[in-house]
Amino acid sequence: MFDETNAQWGLLHALVLDGKGGARAIARTELDGLQLEPHESVWLHWDRSHPQTRTWLRTASGLNEFVCDLLLEENTRPRLLPLPDEQLLLFLRGVNLNPGAEPEDMVSVRIFAAAQQVISLRLRPLRATDELLELLNDGKGPKTASELLLYLSQFLTDKVQKVVSDLTELVDDVEESMDADERHVPEHGTMLHIRRRAAGLRRFLAPQREIYAQLTRIKMPWFFADDADYWNELNNSLTRYLEELELSRERMGLVLESEDRRLSERMNRTMYRFGIITCIFLPMSFLTGLLGINVGGIPGAENPYGFLMACSLMVVVGLGQWWMFRRLRWV
Repeated sequence: MFDETNAQWGLLHALVLDGKGGARAIARTELDGLQLEPHESVWLHWDRSHPQTRTWLRTASGLNEFVCDLLLEENTRPRLLPLPDEQLLLFLRGVNLNPGAEPEDMVSVRIFAAAQQVISLRLRPLRATDELLELLNDGKGPKTASELLLYLSQFLTDKVQKVVSDLTELVDDVEESMDADERHVPEHGTMLHIRRRAAGLRRFLAPQREIYAQLTRIKMPWFFADDADYWNELNNSLTRYLEELELSRERMGLVLESEDRRLSERMNRTMYRFGIITCIFLPMSFLTGLLGINVGGIPGAENPYGFLMACSLMVVVGLGQWWMFRRLRWV
């Protein structure tokens, strides 16, 4: 359903839902004066970065300046805004699954929805819209505008599940490696990356969960009676994913604390050993320094066995210190 002619205008997909699960593509030139049957709805999916998109929105879409400004805003967070005349604005985020991108660098999709019209804008490609197009090609897609919102939100949420599961597996691998080998040192950069990714996902998924919760309470005339149940299910799914992300962050925090504690204990043991060695050799250093001063009267200076006696004295002092440290339970 991709039309190169439409793409030149910034229009990625222009589809009329037939009310039976299928859709037919229309050209950009057919938008002016488009007449829909009562059972039909139109879905226009635009590239927000294209200059023709901005032109069409402000001059030919029929939307007021306030709505156009919100749809074209550079930076936005997930939000839901009911509008007059039984319309709404819905801004959602999906994980970034484009090549070379980080999933937590989430992709925004901005939606204007009415009874028979859905206008969506994106800056970067979304897998969710591709899957939605496949269903429409097979005649198994959404039948109405409200179902289109539900399907798109469902696909966005499904992509989150895969990313959260992969993140949880990474945490499991780190913990299992540490449990299997006490000397294993996990890569610090990997642990920080996991925490950063979990935090990045939570940043946008938490407000998106609230949006799903609000949609369970909104009663648009063009919503179906059971739509609230589906929105509630999406809310529960995101709640579960957020709990898993929070748990992953806490588990990584515990791993980092455990590793810091192990490093601290290792350093303390090393310093303790150095302290014991220093205590043992300090008296010996004193004796050698005392006996090495170049003045008369040094004991044993003229005795051929003086060196042997000095060495024996230091051995006795060392053994005495070792015995004392053992009695004091320092070693």
